[in-house]
Amino acid sequence: MTAMRMGISTPVVLDIPGRSAAWEREAGIAEIARIAETADRLGFDHLTCSEHVAVAEHSGSAMLGGSRGTRYWDPLATLSYVAARTTRIRLCTSVIVLGYHHPLAIAKRYGTLDAISGGRVVLGVGVGTAREEFELLGASFTDRGRRADDAMAALRAALGQREPKYSGTYYSFEGLVVEPHAVQQRMPLWVGGVSEAALRRATRLGDGWIPAGLDAANLRQRLDGVDCGAPGFEVIVGTAGRIDPMAEPAHAEQVLGELADAGATIVQPRVRHESLAQYLDQLAALAELRCFDPA
Repeated sequence: MTAMRMGISTPVVLDIPGRSAAWEREAGIAEIARIAETADRLGFDHLTCSEHVAVAEHSGSAMLGGSRGTRYWDPLATLSYVAARTTRIRLCTSVIVLGYHHPLAIAKRYGTLDAISGGRVVLGVGVGTAREEFELLGASFTDRGRRADDAMAALRAALGQREPKYSGTYYSFEGLVVEPHAVQQRMPLWVGGVSEAALRRATRLGDGWIPAGLDAANLRQRLDGVDCGAPGFEVIVGTAGRIDPMAEPAHAEQVLGELADAGATIVQPRVRHESLAQYLDQLAALAELRCFDPA
């Protein structure tokens, strides 16, 4: 049986209609901290926090199959708090929208978080799909893909550098000091998105790809014939449906094993839960599976 690392798609930090449990709507930072501390102790690889600034009440998302919801905890503030409550687990933005920020602003903010956390930041990035949010923030929507490519190259040049230097199509800088900066020699850049363009961007410019939840057959099809770049490239996949490692551990192992065989290197399992206590118990049950590889 293939052992694999597992990450946490953090509950509470976003509320997606039809996907989030009822208890999450009334939960807050205390519950997030309990989840983070438990995942840290059990050996989970990372936990996540997404970004949206302001979205329409009924804004849709093809990735989510409907409304993207309206509640999104700010990833920098949330992960900074979590950094102080944990010691080992990685802190992943999943994802920040590149077009909303100058690359040096990202390098400064998340480089500081990397220094605070002792080198535990994974920068999950995406192109973005919410036109109304781009317009609200004065960001360019029509060329967001090209801008994202340039931003990723600029980030690669800037992260971990006290005096970064870069010259590209949209972004250029030199002769400036960014301090504090990331302590990792190469902060991982994971690209979110299910499109072919996202996968190409990930393999060309990133260190990992974060599609939405896929079953093993779809994942295998998407990765067929794809050169996943340098050694160590990560494929981080959520389970397509909810699993129940407490009640059905054999089925959970089967689902996770099939994803590993299809090319996933890290899985973010979606588990059945109706309360914080049950969610924490499910994390413990995941950690008892034979396929669990503690980070």
